[in-house]
Amino acid sequence: MSILVYIEHAEGAIKKTSLEAVSYASALGEKEGKEVVAVALGAIEESALAKAGSAGAQKVLHVADKKLNDGVIQAHASAVGQAFEQSGADTLVLAKSSLGDAVAARLSVKLKAGLASNVVALPEENGGYKVRRSIYTGKAFTDTVITTANKILAVKKNAVPLKSDGADAGVEALEVALAESDFAAKITSTDKASDEISLPEADIVVSGGRGMKGPENWSLIEDLAKAMGAATGCSKPVSDSGWRPHHEHVGQTGVKVAPSLYVAVGISGAIQHLAGVNASKYILVINKDPEAPFFKAADYGIVGDAFEILPKLTEAVKAIK
Repeated sequence: MSILVYIEHAEGAIKKTSLEAVSYASALGEKEGKEVVAVALGAIEESALAKAGSAGAQKVLHVADKKLNDGVIQAHASAVGQAFEQSGADTLVLAKSSLGDAVAARLSVKLKAGLASNVVALPEENGGYKVRRSIYTGKAFTDTVITTANKILAVKKNAVPLKSDGADAGVEALEVALAESDFAAKITSTDKASDEISLPEADIVVSGGRGMKGPENWSLIEDLAKAMGAATGCSKPVSDSGWRPHHEHVGQTGVKVAPSLYVAVGISGAIQHLAGVNASKYILVINKDPEAPFFKAADYGIVGDAFEILPKLTEAVKAIK
């Protein structure tokens, strides 16, 4: 038996969340004595796919059909399902994402596999197959027991250490039979954010709230983000007011992020916003109100005027780099 990892890619590289899924599978493979095989779909250079080896994959199966680059859910589910059966795997590991969630749900039915999402730790296999999951937007954990022979584990972002010391993996072409019905859903247009760094994938995020007082002051947020190599975000009131585009809205009803560092500037910390950022590894809050609720969730806090702090912080970051 082997462990199959479904990896996503964008802009010619494997997504960091998928490399985390490979790292998780590598640790699971060592524990269970199984080979770790990754599968990638769509057009991408083999040299980029070989980097999955650094996270622990022994080989990568590549279904190089350009039509799969559109991310049509049914087509991806069909291709990954066939890869699962051809590879002799009994466990599928993938990153929890919008595409991953949809593919995992379909494959759970197709493969008669128990599905655990938001996984944060390796399974305990004493007296069953018990998987720990994050629930209630990261406020609690629950242990789920999977009793099926086939299993699907969707790994939460930033939940496991990223392995990076492995050798490049071998890449093999994989042939699958995709029916026309697999592409019944058509992508008619795609609107991509113009940001240099994708907000959901960013390792650092700098967000601003109503404390920035208006869109004319947003250059302070952008300057700090550029210096730190970060993506920019905002609170819901900011996007609702038209200061920033809605795709930058971070929170329960917007984009949920899980960066290594989340910087919140002039954001009070409403529960809806916290629900979208509490998976961050570290949170830095900058606010002139020492009673702002966000400070209770912060790892680090600066009480002061953002218009004085941000330029100094930006210059300090530039000096370090």
